[in-house]
Amino acid sequence: MTTVNVYLTFNGNCEAAFGFYKSVFGGEFANLVRFKDMPPPGATLSAEAGEKIMHVALPVSTETMLMGSDTGDDRASGFVPGNNFAISINSDTRDETDRIFKDLAKDGTVTMPLMEAPWGDYFGMFTDKFGINWMISHNPKMGQ
Repeated sequence: MTTVNVYLTFNGNCEAAFGFYKSVFGGEFANLVRFKDMPPPGATLSAEAGEKIMHVALPVSTETMLMGSDTGDDRASGFVPGNNFAISINSDTRDETDRIFKDLAKDGTVTMPLMEAPWGDYFGMFTDKFGINWMISHNPKMGQ
């Protein structure tokens, strides 16, 4: 089953926002990873930047996940409140991930080509020709 979720980005206050969302929806975080836990290769992070959220996921139903991360700084200096989200697609297979990425990214701007991500997913990002941000991934532990 392919799932569609919303991915929110924050300018340093992701942890506070997701604490609030957790108080509203209940449950527990499925993932919470800080930048210090998985820094980009060759990057040196300040102690403050290392504490920021690289990825958090809060299940809100059996099919739906609210996800997010901190942005800003040199990682994404173009942060604009109200325009800080992406549609996240999680596909069952690598072939389907490739197809969805190729078709949706046509005439758009690829910001991260599909590749093996440090956290284990096959993952990529782009902005489509209509200006919508997308994240496409396949977790090999979840299917072929």
